[in-house]
Order: sequence, then structure tokens, then C-alpha cells
Amino acid sequence: MAKILVVEDNRDYQELLENFLENAHHEVTAANDGAKALEHIAARSFDLILLDLMLPGIDGFDICAEIRKKYDTPVIMLTALDSEAYQMRGYGLHIDDYVTKPVSMALLLQKVEAVLRRTMAAALQCTQTTAQLLYFDNISLDSGTHTVCVDDKPVDFTLREFEILQELMQAPGSIVTRKTLIEKLWGYDFSISDTRIVDTHMKNIRRKLGAADCIETVRGVGYKLKKSETNNEQTHA
Repeated sequence: MAKILVVEDNRDYQELLENFLENAHHEVTAANDGAKALEHIAARSFDLILLDLMLPGIDGFDICAEIRKKYDTPVIMLTALDSEAYQMRGYGLHIDDYVTKPVSMALLLQKVEAVLRRTMAAALQCTQTTAQLLYFDNISLDSGTHTVCVDDKPVDFTLREFEILQELMQAPGSIVTRKTLIEKLWGYDFSISDTRIVDTHMKNIRRKLGAADCIETVRGVGYKLKKSETNNEQTHA
């Protein structure tokens, strides 16, 4: 059983979410505006936050920004705003998933359970495994500190961006499919509609890598790392 905070101003939808999550044996706390949500978060810890964007007073983006100043609680944004710009803004605030309405309660529950499983697995891994250092061209990745560096300079990656890059760096030169990323990192069965989530994260990763971007898109399949031409020339020199 997980402790879940539902932040939703639509009373009917809020009640629907509460009932569905409680029937799945989760403990649910509800808030219908941003101020109340922040009060709940300050008063107790939660395993997951379901956060609407269009709220009276403080909107979901501002709430998430406040959360991230102090807490790493998983956040799923649940909203009717489906543009890529909104999604990228959300992922920039280190959310765990962005779900657009309307969504079936069964699918939403699957996404909730996937985030909870992933969070528990990550916490367990931190206590049981040693750090792993990965290198590709001038990029380094440290799984112990969750740090990515380009030319020995740290680059700020979200957890999900870090995990995607790690999957690519663990299989250099090999294709990592979108299906593999969805099922392994998000924890739910692959659907064509989910590819947009992966592609949005990949755009952010490439932007942050800048000139060091070595990710190649394999159209219709996935992604792989490709040695830069500069490094190839140095290798054959």
C-alpha cells in the first residue's frame, strides 16, 4: 500500500481517482488547490503525487517546482494539456510521467504502479550495488552519484534522462528500442502512443549534451550511440 496525494480541483474527477486508488489498496489524501497540496506535503511524506496542472491559485508547474526544492517524491502530472512544450516543461521539473486526459483508470493505475515499483527498485539498488562508471567519447556517467559529465564538466540530468542515457551507454553501438526503454524504465507494456514520451526525453538529452551529442536515431525503431567523426579520426591516426 502506498501513500498517494491527489491534487485535482474537479471534485467529480478527484472522487473518481480517490475511489479507484483506494480500491487498489492505496492510502489517498486529496487536495483541490495548490496551497492545500503544499500544506499536505509539508505535514507528511507521500510515496507518489498525482498532480493536475490547471489549478486555482498556484498551478501545477509552480507546485512541482516547490516540491523539488525539498523533496524527490515521484510526481505524475495528469492534465488535459497535451502539447510537447508543456510536457518538456514538466520533465524539466523532474516529473516521473506526464499523462494526458482523458485516460482510462486501468491505464492510469498501471502507470502509478510502474512508478511505485521503479522507485522502490531504485531505493533498493542504491543500498545493494556499487557505483558503475561508463564512458563514451567525452561523456562519462557515474551510476553511484547519478552524475553525467561532458568534458569532465557536470551536466544537470533528470532521473529519467539519466536512466535513458545509461541504457544507451551500457550498449554502445547497439540499438536500444523505444519498446525496451518503455518496458524497462517506465515499467508498463509498450504502446505506440508512448513513443512520444521517449522522444521528448531524448530531445532534452541531446540538447543538454550539446556538441557532445552522439545519439543516432534509428527511424521507427529506437536509438544508439555513434562515435563522433573526430574521435574516429583520432582512433585511426
